[in-house]
Amino acid sequence: MHLSLPNVLTLLRIALIPVFVIVFYLPWVWAPLVAAIVFTLAALTDLLDGYFARRLNQVSPMGAFLDPVADKLMVATALVLLVEADPTPALAIPVVIIIGREIAISALREWMAEVGARAQVAVSMIGKIKTTVQMTAIIMMIYRADILGLPVYTIGYVLLYMAAILTLWSMMVYLRAAWPNLSGSHPAPKDEEDYQ
Repeated sequence: MHLSLPNVLTLLRIALIPVFVIVFYLPWVWAPLVAAIVFTLAALTDLLDGYFARRLNQVSPMGAFLDPVADKLMVATALVLLVEADPTPALAIPVVIIIGREIAISALREWMAEVGARAQVAVSMIGKIKTTVQMTAIIMMIYRADILGLPVYTIGYVLLYMAAILTLWSMMVYLRAAWPNLSGSHPAPKDEEDYQ
């Protein structure tokens, strides 16, 4: 099977997940910096695979499937590790919101694809802004150490809450777009009972 450059980048992102986990737990002073670098590299592959897929006209079904899976795996892994390192309700709340939203929107997109209306829940600009804020927050919280007196972890914490708010906002945008199908205004799929 021939792998395109975008798919190779997506697979690299998945391969970086265990590397990130191992480095995150290393008991060395430079581990947070390296873990932040690994996560940043993974985030960059997310930007690059989409860019090259469009630029080289290499959009594929495999890429369309793998890309969101890789994104969600990497983000969920990082968020879970951050909560494990700082097990407080204040951190758990935005993490649960972000991960819960990803599960809900994935299910919504799958259902909308079943009824032939997948394009109605395509990625929005709010979703892209949310992703940028979220990735920045995670990188800062992984790194933890202050830079030139700036409280990097605290700034990341604030950004994570902003990402959680944007997460809820973008979810409402997706649900609003899908509402005609969800409310029964349009025909439901044949296996309707599977989605109750």
